[in-house]
Amino acid sequence: SFLLLLVFGAAARPTMETGLGSVKHVVLVLSGKGGVGKSTVATQLALALEARGNKVGVLDIDLCGPSMPRMFGLEGRDVQQGDAGFVPVFVNEKKSLAVLSIGFLLKNKADAVVWRGPKKNSMIKQFVTDVFWGELDFLIIDTPPGTSDEHISIVEALQTAKANLDGAVLVTTPQQVAVADVRREITFCRNVHVPILGVVENMSGFACPCCNEVTNVFSSGGGERLAASCEIPFLGKIPLEPKLSKSEEEGSNFIQLFPDSAAFAAVSGVVDGLLPAGRSVVE
Repeated sequence: SFLLLLVFGAAARPTMETGLGSVKHVVLVLSGKGGVGKSTVATQLALALEARGNKVGVLDIDLCGPSMPRMFGLEGRDVQQGDAGFVPVFVNEKKSLAVLSIGFLLKNKADAVVWRGPKKNSMIKQFVTDVFWGELDFLIIDTPPGTSDEHISIVEALQTAKANLDGAVLVTTPQQVAVADVRREITFCRNVHVPILGVVENMSGFACPCCNEVTNVFSSGGGERLAASCEIPFLGKIPLEPKLSKSEEEGSNFIQLFPDSAAFAAVSGVVDGLLPAGRSVVE
């Protein structure tokens, strides 16, 4: 099958544009805990950066639970293979936002990826070296929860490829059970020498769909306290937002549709923390 060819077939000869040679900034999105909205944060960061004039790519290495095709409204689309490597799927006609996920390679959405470590490692290595991204300002890499095979493989592959890895954005929810696992992710980053760009506290309060007032239904501030105790930047809080959830279910562009929402303001604040003065890095 095409999927097996991608993992075990002959790789295209690397060029400056195949792999990450023409990518200015690579950002990992990590969390030690599942269910904290890591893919949501990765998606909205990509959309917000693209809205500011950047060319952005999204690489989904959550091999067992790929969600990017749905979140970007790309289900049913196929990855193409060209002379220079595998071509990601473009979200828009101007080709300013591209996505690559194993979800594009499965015959149907119910297929399970039942692989041991070596196959996962091969897949991730090819995603790093054999994809024709072209020139990108940012590559956002969405990862599965934890600190295991996929995480070690992506860090090693990026380091081998001499990628311009800016560092990692760590995602947590306010609850202590999530914060404790993200603390382990901080230890992982320090052990493998990945800079930590900051912590995002997701699902922090509920944004009223009528007035945008944010109410702390559950606890709040866990991510902020974690960042302070570990002496790393705190990038901001993103509230639970019904419009955001609906947008991702439908694969629509939340950043374009709801610029007056509380979640939009929160995501913009996170991007401001990643970019100097919140400006585009386009030269």
